[in-house]
Amino acid sequence: MLIKRSVLDAIVAGKVSLAFRRWKRPTVRAGGTLRTAVGVLAIEAVDVVSEADIAEADARRAGYPSRAALLEELSGRDGRTYRIALRFAGEDPRRQLRERGKLDASELEGVLGRLDRLDRASRHGPWTRAVLELIRERPGVRAPGLAASMGRETKPFKADVRKLKELGLTESLEVGYRLSPRGKTVTRAAARRR
Repeated sequence: MLIKRSVLDAIVAGKVSLAFRRWKRPTVRAGGTLRTAVGVLAIEAVDVVSEADIAEADARRAGYPSRAALLEELSGRDGRTYRIALRFAGEDPRRQLRERGKLDASELEGVLGRLDRLDRASRHGPWTRAVLELIRERPGVRAPGLAASMGRETKPFKADVRKLKELGLTESLEVGYRLSPRGKTVTRAAARRR
């Protein structure tokens, strides 16, 4: 579920507590969470509603100036209309993870072991160290450019970078990626093992 940055900021400030989407099938569920650019959102409810059920107050709680503006944005999209109740639940735990550049030997071995498992499970062969090195060498470069330099398609390349992000090794920039302090430590350790 994509949410505009201005709306995310309003959720953090407590000004927005609803979202409306038209989906064939919901991409979030009640009780779940959603990681975003501002942190983690808690999904409190996901309900199917008719347009007649949407009140002016609902539209304002979703960050729209009016019910008409909300309905205009929903128009032309396929699927059922869902009302999602959400709230800011806290900072993304990956942020603290990626800022920890000092790893003890056991933690470093654990991360390197995870990279080895990702490489073994890959259908396109070992990739983790090459992608980390590429991001180290070319921070701020868009994914299509990085993927092309490795002879890969963009979508699977981005999926691989997300796996590294889950480990706290990379972080997304406005354009492209960079290694986190944790990622720099792991990349140096991996290079020493070659």
